[in-house]
Amino acid sequence: MIRIEELQKSYGAVKALDGVTLHIGEGELFAYLGPNGAGKTTTIRILNGLTRKGGGRVRLNGFDIDHESRQAKRQCGFVPQHLNLDSELTVRENMDIHGRLFDMSGAARRRRTDELLEYVELGDRWDSPVKQLSGGLKRRLMIARALMHEPRILFLDEPTVGLDAGIRRRIWALVKRVQQDGTTIFLTTHYIEEAEFLAGRVAFLDQGRVVAVDTPASFMERLGQWAVDHLEEEGIRTAYFHDNDEAKAYAESLPNEFSLRRVNLEDAFLAQTGKKVKP
Repeated sequence: MIRIEELQKSYGAVKALDGVTLHIGEGELFAYLGPNGAGKTTTIRILNGLTRKGGGRVRLNGFDIDHESRQAKRQCGFVPQHLNLDSELTVRENMDIHGRLFDMSGAARRRRTDELLEYVELGDRWDSPVKQLSGGLKRRLMIARALMHEPRILFLDEPTVGLDAGIRRRIWALVKRVQQDGTTIFLTTHYIEEAEFLAGRVAFLDQGRVVAVDTPASFMERLGQWAVDHLEEEGIRTAYFHDNDEAKAYAESLPNEFSLRRVNLEDAFLAQTGKKVKP
């Protein structure tokens, strides 16, 4: 559904993307992780036609973004990191404008708006001005709007940024429903648990290059099941173990305080890059 070959992008002497290659299947929920400045947003903007690539090839549902740009764009819905709803318009009016941009008929816009607002649990707010909605409701509306023209691919760029944990989990449930209905989802996030919970596969991006691609479970299993964090002079050191008894024995031998916990996806990212996912 998404085929990226040797994608390149430079800003002056800085290489934002340096030969990114990814193949993402139909109906897959794929997470794209990296620290700030790694090239995540540049990638997602290129795939949505908002930024010109410097080299390489991209096909979305079989359409080349250079030579079949109009058809390629119609395959995509995009939820950006920053809220870009028209706050003075109502929920329904925001949906209607998006439908008009994709040449949907009036009847199709009304049908799809009613369907999607129920889908994201905003059916009782269709006449509310957007400025009256909470942050979580605005995020749900942005997802509904991105789905208005029935895209085959949904791009989510930091879709839960700034939301509290409870609201984030409601958005997660919505995203999983969208995937289960057959939409391919390309997700960027700084919330490591978000990618760990949602994604079938994850790519680690560092300095414009994909350094590893695998399932979250496989990444974590390579390190072990258990992690022991403890403080040393140079900072926090983490040791990994497959066996819980071994982890406990190591922890109890330490002279300083320690934390015994399960291995997570951020551990795997640190092991691959030496950097944290979060900024």
